[in-house]
Amino acid sequence: MKAIATSRLAMIAVAAASLGLAACNSPQQEATDKAADAVEAQSDAAADAIDAQADATTGAAEDALENKADAVEKAGEAKSDAMKDAADKQN
Repeated sequence: MKAIATSRLAMIAVAAASLGLAACNSPQQEATDKAADAVEAQSDAAADAIDAQADATTGAAEDALENKADAVEKAGEAKSDAMKDAADKQN
C-alpha cells in the first residue's frame, strides 16, 4: 500500500512539474511553435502529393520525384526547427 502511495505522489510531482514548464512559454513562443508546426505539416502534405505523383510514374522520373519529395519534407522540417529554435532563444 505504501509503494502505491509513493508512486502516486511521484506521478503527481512529475505532472505538476510538467505543467509548470509548459506555462513558461510566452504567447509569442506559442504562436511561433504553431506556425512552425503548420510549416512542417504543409511541407509533409506537399511531399505526400509528390510521392503520389511518383507512384504514378516509373524509372528515372519516379526516382526524381521521390528525391524531390524527400527534399521538400527535409526543407520543411529544417525551417520548422529553425523557427522553433529562434523562438526558444527569444525567451
